[in-house]
Order: sequence, then C-alpha cells, then structure tokens
Amino acid sequence: MNALVELVEVSKRYTDASALHPTNLSAVCGKTTVLIGPSGCGKSTLLRLIIGLVEPDSGAITFNGLRITTGNIDMLRRRIGYVIQEGGLFPHLTARANVLLMARHLGKSHSEMRTRLMELCELTRFSDNFLERYPLELSGGQRQRVSLMRALMLSPELLLLDEPLGALDPLVRAALQKDLKEIFVRLGQTVLFVTHDLAEAIYFGDEIVLMNEGRIVQQGSIVNLRERPANPFVSEFINAQRRVALT
Repeated sequence: MNALVELVEVSKRYTDASALHPTNLSAVCGKTTVLIGPSGCGKSTLLRLIIGLVEPDSGAITFNGLRITTGNIDMLRRRIGYVIQEGGLFPHLTARANVLLMARHLGKSHSEMRTRLMELCELTRFSDNFLERYPLELSGGQRQRVSLMRALMLSPELLLLDEPLGALDPLVRAALQKDLKEIFVRLGQTVLFVTHDLAEAIYFGDEIVLMNEGRIVQQGSIVNLRERPANPFVSEFINAQRRVALT
C-alpha cells in the first residue's frame, strides 16, 4: 500500500527535553492512522512537524514522495487539512468567513466557493442557517464542524486531527464520531488522528500507533496490541483505559 506521508528518523527536542526521539512512521493512502498515548508522549508534536509548525532536528518527512522543507511547506499546506482541539476558529470571523479563509486568500471565484461551502455543509451536517454566526454563538459541536469544513475546503489529500473531539460532552462526541467516520469513508480520506482515548482509537483506526515518552512503542491492530504487547507499558495502558471505562 502506498504511503502519503513518511517520517524517517525524525526527531525533535525542546531545550533539554526530547519531544520526539528518532521516529519512523507511514500514513497509508485512504486509511486512518491513530496516534494514541499519554499526555506529552509526542503525538501532537508529530502532527506539528508534518504541517511545518515546528522543524525537525533530524530526519526527513516526505509528502507524496516530496521532502517537506521550509521552501515548500506553504504550498504543501494547501494539500493538508488541520483541525485542533476546540477548533481554533478566529473569533472575529463568522462561520462562513472561517471556512472560506484560505479559498479567498487563493483567489477562488465566488461561485466556486459557494458551491463548495454548500457541499461541506451537507457533508458535515452543518445548517447553512448558522453560517453568519460567530464562534461564540455556536455550540462546541457546531464549532468543530466548522473547523472540519475549513480543513476540508481545499479538498486536502491529508487530514490531521489533533484531539478534535476531546473538549466535547459524551453525547455530542458520539454523534461527531459517527459523522466523522462516515466522512472519512465517503471521501476515501487519508487521516492522522491524535487521541488519548483507546475506545476512540479503536473506532477510527485502521492502524493504531501507541506512543510513550517520545517513542512509538507498538503499532498495529488493537488485537495485536492487546494479545501480543511489545512490552509491559502496552498492557498497562490498555488495562488502565479499561478501568477508566468501568468506573
């Protein structure tokens, strides 16, 4: 299977601490790869490296065979959608303006933007009646749908989701999980999805990548992780999540 994104021996340090030790990872085209692990394990750093918000200290990241550099990252970002926890919407812009921000910057025509916007409203189940509302006038679930529309506006080849549902209440989160999974399948989307929740990782993940202390500990299916743990941490992490679910 073809990899859309590949990391080869990629590492990142902040002052005296390693956020990511030399790491190798591939994101397969049309599949959802879920990064899971405790806080501070390097999940979000890995996404920030791919989108170019931080630069690696070593190693190489390639996108569709092209090495990502400071010289081409602006162009490549147009092919990557990025959603963070709580959406990251601009509070002074309406939902419509947030979604259309990059399309307007790139000079897309009004008719093209209007058609795409209506497609995205239908895709994400977001009422076009709410497009003139500001983020503070929207619920948490609605804000995340707007963030997703903004990320999908340019029909990206890769979608990066950094705990996009973490701040939502359980009922809203469950509804969005279902809708997101349907969207991924419908679009044949390649996704890198960060979460700390094992149930969510199982629900979304074609491949689960468990991280700890800046390293990939084990990757594969949940069956592999559960029945053939690479080390005691894998079993400890899975069992801890089970205990939380049962309390």
